[in-house]
Amino acid sequence: MRQVDYQKELNLSQAEAVRSTEGPYLVIAGAGSGKTRVLVYRVAYLVEKGIRPEEILLLTFTRKAAEEMLKRATSILDERCSKVSGGTFHSFANLILRKYARFLNLSNNFTILDRGDSEDTINLIRAKLGFHKSEKRFPRKGALLDIISKSVNKSESIERIVYAEYPQFMEWQEQIKKIQSEYADYKRLKSLLDYDDLLVYLKKLLTENEELRLKLAGRYKYIMVDEYQDTNKLQAHIVCLLAEQSQNIMVVGDDSQSIYSFRGANFKNIIDFPRIFKHTRIIKLEENYRSTQAILSFTNEIIHQAKDGFDKQLYSHKPGKGLPVYVEARDERAQAEYVAERILELREEGLELNDIAVLFRSGWHSNELEIELSRRNIPFAKYGGQKFVEAAHIKDILSYLRITHNASDHVSWHRLLLLMPGVGPKTAEGIIGEITARKENPLVVAAEDKISRKKPQVSGLFELLKKVDVNANSPADMLELFLEHYQPLLKEKYDDFNKRLNDLDSLIRISGRYKSLEQFLTDMALEPPERSLAEAGKKDRDDGRVTLSTIHSAKGLEWHTVFILYLCEGHIPSYLALEDSDAIEEERRLLYVAATRAKENLFLLKPHLDRSPRSYFDESASVFTRTSRFLDENNILDKFAVTESYTKDALDDMDLDDTKQANLPHDKELREMIKEYFHSDD
Repeated sequence: MRQVDYQKELNLSQAEAVRSTEGPYLVIAGAGSGKTRVLVYRVAYLVEKGIRPEEILLLTFTRKAAEEMLKRATSILDERCSKVSGGTFHSFANLILRKYARFLNLSNNFTILDRGDSEDTINLIRAKLGFHKSEKRFPRKGALLDIISKSVNKSESIERIVYAEYPQFMEWQEQIKKIQSEYADYKRLKSLLDYDDLLVYLKKLLTENEELRLKLAGRYKYIMVDEYQDTNKLQAHIVCLLAEQSQNIMVVGDDSQSIYSFRGANFKNIIDFPRIFKHTRIIKLEENYRSTQAILSFTNEIIHQAKDGFDKQLYSHKPGKGLPVYVEARDERAQAEYVAERILELREEGLELNDIAVLFRSGWHSNELEIELSRRNIPFAKYGGQKFVEAAHIKDILSYLRITHNASDHVSWHRLLLLMPGVGPKTAEGIIGEITARKENPLVVAAEDKISRKKPQVSGLFELLKKVDVNANSPADMLELFLEHYQPLLKEKYDDFNKRLNDLDSLIRISGRYKSLEQFLTDMALEPPERSLAEAGKKDRDDGRVTLSTIHSAKGLEWHTVFILYLCEGHIPSYLALEDSDAIEEERRLLYVAATRAKENLFLLKPHLDRSPRSYFDESASVFTRTSRFLDENNILDKFAVTESYTKDALDDMDLDDTKQANLPHDKELREMIKEYFHSDD
């Protein structure tokens, strides 16, 4: 049997974390310090010690991360590691709820709603209640879902969310609460769960069923959580409930990289972990394997000015050529031109475009740069955008499958029927009412009775649905069958249907990996592939491209050279954060995350003039910018960076005709602490 030499493979802090197995541990893993390596080797170490793999639970934020960690652990030790329970919070919740749904009076064949489905459902309720006819501005479905979801994920009231983030809707608070209540009732009646429900119901299961909680806690005796700084209050509560009996829990994360509060992530989860588990040991990973010491000295100083956090000092043995460079450019165009010129120079020096990234706080910050890069024929890829399964035509075809799996799925019926010629919302509601009122199999009934006679254009759909056998047909077989019916509708609905056919082909290829329709639909809802999966071709993979990315999208990645744009007040930090001290601290962490993506070169840019579009014709429309407060503190630029000035007027030298764009616990005190800490969930 293979044995792992942990002392050889790990540094002292990493080895300490790997060998620390009994009791609660908080691993503060600085940027580039080998956090994933610790989790991988700790899985192997636990299994090698004789812990049954099924008793180990590894929770991550993406399925890919969990799969990759367990794959690496398996290659280090043996196949036993592949049997470790690993996955996302939502996939774990789905697994437990499918098995124990009856304890909550839920059906175990519930359908999971994705973002679009949830919006559509809320829109139906909004219209049903007549709020769409309001003379004053009433929040639309997207904003309503955001408010309801944030209330759940932040464990805060609707009133508080609206007051803090949507003050324009203060007069509609009672109506929003009414929609929230109707939305909850509707989902339960139709066996529908959205993303938030998965966590809500899992927490409910654990808090209301002591015997079951103890059973699950007895099964998962060793718990590890990755990226703990990104957990919301619900997720942290679930983890603490599972771990309160054995207390064998290790959470790994970096408080300095907590940047997702807009998604409900709670910075205090990682800060307060030692307060909940009073015997927590803190282990710090401070040796950085990514960046030069010059870059780390700069980033250490940035984060040392933070008002809260665990003190750490990142260091590196990696040699470097120079200090970070601070560049004050004349304006946005000069900022863009400087970046483009430096990219071309670096390319001439032998650096691949793939090794270069330009990071920014908001998506529009790169508009000027995109024009400049296109003008110079420098290929780039901008990150962000629509998810693959959120595309309208993908949601259309998945509706066929959702109805096949759960014939009471009102939302999918509604979407599918509206594709039929001559069927509007009122007609669709009438048909759905007749279908879902039957005790018999609604798919068979629909094909055989008056519905088809009344609306002959839907008879083909019902006949098709009746032919499908979930037990005999694979998801791919079903998709191919449904596509024959859908393609004429696709051509009728979308002018660019030819482009969309490639996405549908990709969906069939993805579905070919599955035997279970339930698993396929679950994965499509919880871990959908990115849209680029369908659109990427050989040319995209072979050609080097500069990466343009928001800082949020860049977290976890690294490049040889990194440019950070708009380092001025109102941009970093964002003007939206200026009156909130906690928000300002998150903006500081954003800058820290951006700067720690760089391995060798770090460029910090600030336009001297912030111009509105008309300012190129009216200089009075320009305003002078102020350097970001994070760079003004403690003379950080004088100590840890070199300064350049780039005053060339990009407008004067630009060919304006050539600017087109390219494309019962053992510890009762602990139990009380958990209950008290998460009291706002109740």
